[in-house]
Amino acid sequence: MIPRRLAPLLEEAALGFPVVTVTGPRQSGKTTLCRATFPELVWVSLEDPDHREYARVDPRGFLHTWREGAIIDEIQRVPELVSYLQTEVDRDPRPGRFVLTGSEHLSLSQATSQSLAGRTAILHLLPLSWRELQATPAKDDDLDTTLWRGGYPAIFDRQLTPDRWHAAYAATYVERDVRQLREIGDLSAFQDFLALCAGRSGQLLNLSALGGDAGITQPTARAWVSVLEASWLALRLRPWHRNLGKRLVKTPKLYFYDTGLLCWLLGIREPEQLAAHPLRGAIFETWVVSELLKEHYHRGISPRASFYRDQRGLEVDLLVERTADVLAVEAKSGRTAAADFWRPLAELQLLWQEPINPRPLRSAVVYGGDQPQHRSGGELVPWNRVHTLLDEP
Repeated sequence: MIPRRLAPLLEEAALGFPVVTVTGPRQSGKTTLCRATFPELVWVSLEDPDHREYARVDPRGFLHTWREGAIIDEIQRVPELVSYLQTEVDRDPRPGRFVLTGSEHLSLSQATSQSLAGRTAILHLLPLSWRELQATPAKDDDLDTTLWRGGYPAIFDRQLTPDRWHAAYAATYVERDVRQLREIGDLSAFQDFLALCAGRSGQLLNLSALGGDAGITQPTARAWVSVLEASWLALRLRPWHRNLGKRLVKTPKLYFYDTGLLCWLLGIREPEQLAAHPLRGAIFETWVVSELLKEHYHRGISPRASFYRDQRGLEVDLLVERTADVLAVEAKSGRTAAADFWRPLAELQLLWQEPINPRPLRSAVVYGGDQPQHRSGGELVPWNRVHTLLDEP
């Protein structure tokens, strides 16, 4: 098994909570991690029709059978089980007794937050980060290969061809997970919608335009984007909302969590295609944002992330609020640093000199090169050191 940075937090959480919940996209390694971390617990998968039917028809009997503890996999298949689990752990609150895993469907997150409040630690496992990939024999120091392969563990554990694996993943997601999340009659229309969303990763999310291109209404486009968010395929990054003396946009940006799947949806079948691809910059920006989010989640931290854009057109790709400062990040896929890389950060720094922003702004450019530099305007960070931005100074 590829070592995961979330493992120590998982062990720690099991010492203090009767239930630990691990969510994230399908195939991100949740089951593998939990079974390796808690080998003493019985593994029960609700994908198994017999177990699923047992849990639905007789939830009390199901939990009594596994009263000494269990890893209950794919809990979203029987979300009503969570309410009965609350009663069980109130009766016997021994820590680390139950570990729940599953894709964070809306039904799961609502059930967990309402029924298990104060009784469960909720952790999130995303596909492999760049730092985690360095522990694999298949690691690669080439940027375009990294973007193209993405981070789903099966590709590296089994040494599978990324192109074929992503094709199977996308088909399974649409045919199975989408049906679980929402009644969508025309799955081919959703597949087209998914591809259209891929072409908009790193861009402002215009639901009217997206719906028009997909041949669906704006409310349907909004609902379908929520499906992508609920299954951890994509996220809406919110704009910075504090007043800096300028009118700020209110529209979120759309990002995918995994650039390997993103590349497949864009029709990129070989890493060499990325060199001249018109969306290479957006793909690289998506990778930088997702890497920094992974670093947060795999440390057990909920990221306070946004982007800055005002109506003059000034935009900074990512703002991460921290205790001591606010990290402002620009993502530039070029391998050679250029002076204009720093322009948006410099302009934002001038606006930042107001009492409303007591925390200092720390500026960084993550670029496609390999030489770190300390500039007067901030740090120049090679792409393969993006994770160091969140390390303690």
